[in-house]
Amino acid sequence: MRESFGEALRRLRGSRSVRDVARLAACGKTHVSDLENEKRQPTRAIATALDQALGAGGELIALAEARPGASPLDQADALQQGLHQALAAGPLTDASLDEWEYTVGRHGRATRYRPEGELLPELLADFTDLRLILTHRQAAPTRKRLTIAVAQMSGLMALTLLKLGDGRSRAWWRTGRAAAVAAEDRATLSWMYAQEAYQLYYGGDPEGAVELAGRAQYLAGGLPCVGPALAAPLEARALAVLQQREGAKDALARAEAALARLPEAERIGSAFGYSESQLRFHAGNAWTHLGETARAAEQQDRALELYPLRDHTDRVLVALDQAICAAADGDAAGAAVHATTAIVDLPDEHRSALVIYRAREVAAKVPEASTVPEVRVLREALALPAGERGARADRAGHTGRR
Repeated sequence: MRESFGEALRRLRGSRSVRDVARLAACGKTHVSDLENEKRQPTRAIATALDQALGAGGELIALAEARPGASPLDQADALQQGLHQALAAGPLTDASLDEWEYTVGRHGRATRYRPEGELLPELLADFTDLRLILTHRQAAPTRKRLTIAVAQMSGLMALTLLKLGDGRSRAWWRTGRAAAVAAEDRATLSWMYAQEAYQLYYGGDPEGAVELAGRAQYLAGGLPCVGPALAAPLEARALAVLQQREGAKDALARAEAALARLPEAERIGSAFGYSESQLRFHAGNAWTHLGETARAAEQQDRALELYPLRDHTDRVLVALDQAICAAADGDAAGAAVHATTAIVDLPDEHRSALVIYRAREVAAKVPEASTVPEVRVLREALALPAGERGARADRAGHTGRR
């Protein structure tokens, strides 16, 4: 007959007193006694606390999940969780570290094409496992690599929440910076500051974005790493918003140089890389803010040539910059049609808060809807649920062809 949770708890406690076990698990003595005598059922939280206190390697967690009458699938879940806990408690090998670094890199690449709503649960699941491993003692070199992985995963969490329009992203930047400092890794810290600068830029704080972008470049020193390649073009964009033309041009020159220094392996479509397609998009955005539409168009066209079709977010942001340039050149109707088409052609799952924010900027930069029907269609499309936007886009296209 299978051992119950209470029986296993009593066996694992051994000669230790109930009071001692309760203290180790940060719970009440009566609670432990009731669990042993099966007067109450364990929650997952208390089972985890007792499992760790008694060094049970996931056994108590599995028993807590596999309650009497549980379905085979529930029992399978409980078994998997218990085994996972037991494996995580073991010594971390070089192969395990390599696997973790691959996992972090895979998530970084996925940010370029996967919807944030799909990516977030997977990030959370892997981060939970990483946190569990970090609670165990590790040799200094192993802990350093793990801590860098924590910094990078924190950055991915922040980026994902930023795109979802969730302000909790700011707390994750702090966690990521703290991890990078703990690992004493200047390249990772530079990357963290560069990515956080984007949060300030899209949050309407260009001065703050310039400061963090400068910090990222300073921390990198002469290292040929991703931080400066990310930070310099963001600095150019923020300075362009502030209409500091010469500063923006200087930052764009530094961006070109930083990309040229970047190793080929890091010129990739990933949160941990930087590519020419991104630089062309960012340079085009800077020229758009400066009102130099011809120079912006050169960069925008090249960006769209380079970006893969699955890179939905950046491609639509480039299209929205093109719409802003059209409006600046006096073609309000064309700008509205271009922006509306870009939005409604975007799959629903990729219509992030960031994309809608930029589309509303386009709508704000063209004349009032009372004089330009296409602008009214754009504004209506932005106010509609995703599934209803297609019909308005068709109307915008017909209006634009009149």
